[in-house]
Amino acid sequence: MAERSFAHEVKKLTAGEGEVFTGEGILAVTKALLQSGVAYVGGYQGSPISHLMDVFADASEMLEELGVHFEASASEATAAAMLAASVNYPLRGAVAWKSVVGTNVASDALSNVASGGVTGGALIIVGEDYGEGSSIMQERTHAFAMKSQMWLVDPRPNLPSIVEAVEQSFRLSEASNTPVMLQLRIRSCHMSGSFVAKDNVRPALTVGEAAAAPQRETDRIVLPPANFKHEIEKIEKRWPAGVAYVRDHKLNEWFGPKQVESGIGVIVQGGMYNNLNRALEAAGLADAYGACDLPVYCLNVTYPLVPEEVSEFCKDKKAVLIVEEGQPEFIEHELNTLIQRAGLATRIVGKDILPRTGDYTAQVLREGLAKFLGQFAPHLGREVVPIVPLEKDVAGEIPARPAGLCTGCPERPVFTAMKLVERELGPTHVSADIGCHLFSILPPFNLGNTTMGYGLGAAGASAFKPKAEEGKRAIAVMGDGGFWHNGLTSGIGNAVFNKDDTLTVIIDNGYSAATGGQDILSSRADNKRRVTRNPISKAVQGVGGKWVREISRTYNIPLMRDTIREAMTTREKGPKVIVAQSECMLNRQRREKKQKAAMLKAGKRVVRERFGVDADTCTGDHSCVRLSGCPSLTIKSNPDPLRQDPVAHVENSCVGCGVCGEVSHAAVLCPSFFRATIVANPTRLERFKAKLSKAVIARFQAAGEQRRLARAF
Repeated sequence: MAERSFAHEVKKLTAGEGEVFTGEGILAVTKALLQSGVAYVGGYQGSPISHLMDVFADASEMLEELGVHFEASASEATAAAMLAASVNYPLRGAVAWKSVVGTNVASDALSNVASGGVTGGALIIVGEDYGEGSSIMQERTHAFAMKSQMWLVDPRPNLPSIVEAVEQSFRLSEASNTPVMLQLRIRSCHMSGSFVAKDNVRPALTVGEAAAAPQRETDRIVLPPANFKHEIEKIEKRWPAGVAYVRDHKLNEWFGPKQVESGIGVIVQGGMYNNLNRALEAAGLADAYGACDLPVYCLNVTYPLVPEEVSEFCKDKKAVLIVEEGQPEFIEHELNTLIQRAGLATRIVGKDILPRTGDYTAQVLREGLAKFLGQFAPHLGREVVPIVPLEKDVAGEIPARPAGLCTGCPERPVFTAMKLVERELGPTHVSADIGCHLFSILPPFNLGNTTMGYGLGAAGASAFKPKAEEGKRAIAVMGDGGFWHNGLTSGIGNAVFNKDDTLTVIIDNGYSAATGGQDILSSRADNKRRVTRNPISKAVQGVGGKWVREISRTYNIPLMRDTIREAMTTREKGPKVIVAQSECMLNRQRREKKQKAAMLKAGKRVVRERFGVDADTCTGDHSCVRLSGCPSLTIKSNPDPLRQDPVAHVENSCVGCGVCGEVSHAAVLCPSFFRATIVANPTRLERFKAKLSKAVIARFQAAGEQRRLARAF
C-alpha cells in the first residue's frame, strides 16, 4: 500500500476539552467535524483537500469507535449523493472534493439535495483551487452556490476561524434546512496553527440507527408537484432562516473603527482577510494582529449576504472597497443592489480598481488599496509607503518550469512509443484526459489536442469516426483513476455501444496517482479497508470490449510501439483498448525507500540500478533527450577538447528505468548508455569480484598507456 500515511498526525484527533491542538488546516477541519458530531463523511480526493480523505482513512478505527461512517467515494457525484442521508434524518454529514471541477461532477446530486432541502446538517467542503497555483479552469464555486441557493461559507484563514466555521455551518444548515458549502483555499488547507480543542462527539443518530428506522417525506423528493414548491420554500422560508442565523450568530465580523473621518471602508471575503490585513499593514493602516485604522467588514459567509449588516456598514460612507477575488464580481453586483434598495449613496468600488482576474496577493491588494485611498482619502494615501518598482523584472529572468512527468515515470515510455508510431504513420488526433498523462501535451512529446474532463478522454474522441479513405483513427488517453471515476461508462461503454473506431490507451499505474497515490479498484496493493486487484481489462471486456491488449511493463518500448501500431492499422472495426501497466514510480519509490532504509540500517544487501552515458562514445545527437524528457537526463560540456557538441548526461537522481537508452535509437539501447548496479553492503564474493575487476582493468589501462606513449615517441 503506497498511500501517504497520516497515522502519526491522526493521534492528535483524540485531543479533548481545553487541550491545545496544533497542526495543518486540513487536520483542523477533520477535528472540527468530529467535535460537531458528524455521522458520515465521504468525498473524492483532489487538491487542495486530498489530505482530508487520507486523514479520515488513517483514522478509521477512531471513527468506528465514535460510530462515524467514512467512505472514499468513487467520484464527486457519489459523494454528493451520500447527502441523501441528511434529507429525511437528523444526521450530520460532510463530503469533500476539489472545486470547481468536482462540483461540476456532483452537480446533479447537489441540485437535487438543494431543491428538496435537508433535515440534518449537510456540509460540502470544497477545495477552492483558484489562482496561479491552480491546475484547472479558473471558475468560482460562488456561481454554483447562487444557482442552487446553497449557503457559501468562506472563513478567515486561521485555525480557530476554520474550526468555528465548520461547527457553525452544521447549525446554519439545520436552521435553514439548506446544504452549506465551506470554501477552503489552498493556503487555508496547508497553513499551520493552533486552537483550543473540544471533546469529540458521538453522533446523536448513527447511519446504522437511521437505517433501522426508515423515514420518508415525499415533499423533499424532486418530483411534481413537490419540486414546484421547493423554489417557493427556498425564497420564503429557507433564505430568511439562513440570513437570520448568519445575522443573529454574528458569523460575519467587523474590524477597526465604525467610522473614519474620510468616510471610507473595506468589505472583504473571509478567505482574503489575511492578505488584506498584510496590505493594510504595509500601508501603515494596521498591525500584524489585525488592529486596523479603517472599518473592515469581513464576510465569512459570502452567500447569502445580510442586507441589514450591509446597510449598517455602508451608511454614512462615501466609498467602500470590495475585495472579491476572481470573476464575475458576484458580491460586488449584489452589494450595489442592496445599497440601491437601502437608498444609500455609498459608492461600491471593486473591479474598477482591483484586477478582474488572478490571485489577490498582498502586493496586488496593496496596489489596489493605494489607488482607492488616493481617490477617496488622499490624506491617507499620502501616508501609504510608496511601492518601489524592482530595478529588474526578476520573474522574467526565472526559467519557465512547465509541469512534467517524474523521473522514471512509467507513462513516459507510452508517449515515446506514440511518437515513434507517429513518425511512421503521421500525426493523429489525440484526446487527452485529466491526470499526470496530461503533461504529454508539453515538450518533448507535444501530444494531445483537447481535454474535456476527468475520465472523458475516450468520450472526447467519440466524434472522430473516419472511414478508411478519410483518415486515421483518433487516439484517446486516460488513466486508471479516470477510468474508474467516469471513463468506464462515459468512455469505453459509449465507444462499444456506438462502435467507435478509436484507440484508447488506459495508463494503469496502480493508483489515483495525480491526487496523492490513493488506492483504486485496480490497485495491486493490499488494502485491508477496501477491495483492490480488479483488472481494468476485465471491466472493459465486461462492457463488450473485444480488441483489448494488456501490456504488463510499459518500459518495453518496442512492445508498446508495436501494439499501438497494430491498433492503428488493424482492419478490425470497433474500439481498440490498450491497458498499459507499470507502477507509479513516485509511489514505488515512496514504498521502497522505507524498505531499503530498514535494510541498510540492518546491514543487509541493497541493490540500486541507474544508467549513465559514456561521454567518449556519445555522438551528441541527443535523440535520447528529444523523446524522453526525463528530469534526470540532461546534457553537459563535451570532455573532449576536439569535440564541441555537448554530450548526454544522466544525473544521480536516475532510478534505472532505462527509457532514455532505449529511446535513443528507436527502441535499441544506444552504445553510449551503460547500466550500473550499485550495491550497498555487498557480499564477500561481490567484494572479491569488484577487487579482481579493478585489478584487471588497471592492468589493461596501464598496458594501453604504455603503448600510447611508445607510439608518441
